[in-house]
Amino acid sequence: MSPLILGTVGFGFLFLLMFMGIPIGISMIITALTGVAYIAGWDAAFGILQTVPYTTIAHYSLCMIPLFLLMGAFSFHGGLSSDLYFGANKWVGRQPGGLAMATVAGCAGFAAVTGNSVASVATMGRIALPEMKKYNYDPALATGVIAAGGTMGILIPPSIPLVVFGILTEQSIGKLFFAGFIPGILEAIFYMGVIYIRCKSNPSLGPRGPKVSFIDKLKSLKMFWMTGLLFILVLGGIYVGIFAPTEAAGIGAVGAFLIILIRGKVTWQNLFGALTDACKVTCMIIVVFIGAKMMMSFLALTQLPFALAAFIDGLAINRYIIMAGIMIMYLMLGCLMDPISMMLLTVPILFPTVIGLGFNGIWFGIIIARMLEIGLITPPLGLNAIIIREQAKEILDVPVSIVYRGIIPFLIADVLHVSLLFAFPGIVLFLPSIMN
Repeated sequence: MSPLILGTVGFGFLFLLMFMGIPIGISMIITALTGVAYIAGWDAAFGILQTVPYTTIAHYSLCMIPLFLLMGAFSFHGGLSSDLYFGANKWVGRQPGGLAMATVAGCAGFAAVTGNSVASVATMGRIALPEMKKYNYDPALATGVIAAGGTMGILIPPSIPLVVFGILTEQSIGKLFFAGFIPGILEAIFYMGVIYIRCKSNPSLGPRGPKVSFIDKLKSLKMFWMTGLLFILVLGGIYVGIFAPTEAAGIGAVGAFLIILIRGKVTWQNLFGALTDACKVTCMIIVVFIGAKMMMSFLALTQLPFALAAFIDGLAINRYIIMAGIMIMYLMLGCLMDPISMMLLTVPILFPTVIGLGFNGIWFGIIIARMLEIGLITPPLGLNAIIIREQAKEILDVPVSIVYRGIIPFLIADVLHVSLLFAFPGIVLFLPSIMN
């Protein structure tokens, strides 16, 4: 068997292990060890097992991942998510589909202090679903907006997947954060637009909420200031060059702890819960990181990445068509894999090719983040849809088909949004171009 064919077989074996229920990180390690042993012998395979885990983990930039996750965990246990939701509801609740719009705003705000899509969906589901049921919202709209809104944790900084992308490609993580800022706001606007149009044409989908006086709206601003302060502290410091993204992660974690201290939420249960949540996700990401690095060693021996790059470079078609094909591939993979695993497995292979085609690395990172978001809500295995379906069992008791029916209008908005970023790269690259 030639090394090139072996690389292709290795991918098939990897997906077989995943479908058998073996965690993605362990599946990549098993595939890599087996493949290297077949090509170069078991001594070489065990040599990789000795060196790759240490060289992968001993990376200064990886400190950002547990620290940003800890910031998000403190924010969750400190109750910031409910403040964001109910504060946003004061301002937009009177609009058609106001509670759904408040859910989008709450998801966007919570994404700014968590960087975690799954956490956003799980948190906002507990808060928003009972409220929307109370006002007789359409179950499809209620579940669909939470599943879609939760994906913004991948794009709006500080995003864990963008940190991973920056480490893999050696792109500026600070610039990636700011590149995702305007697209993230536009994504929220697109989602709110979908809600407004649907509920304006059919008010029964999302009835208007009660009127709120302007004075009460102003009073509700106090529900945003802590989250806003934390967001400005982290990203503002990066933007003006006071501290690096890794330092910003530590400052953000300390800032989030001080917020829950001020709010009187510091209990042993909250502290243990925050530390445990951050530790679990960090360990999962680290294992996948190690598996991906070992997989790259195996694929380098097979020459598969170089053959793929040569094949794409030799295609006599427009580079935008090639990029569209890459985006479709991510859409299909999103139905099968979680975002971090998908990025770790594919970016090292595709990134050199994309740069060779003349695309900007920062822009590519944001486009990939958007495709990862869409993958989280794409049938039949969108992770966010499955999560919100499980949460809705006790509140709305809807089948997963209803959740996907509610997601479809937001998928249309996603396609329009990605097309806009594709046609006008300046939307992504404006803020990074003026950073200090």
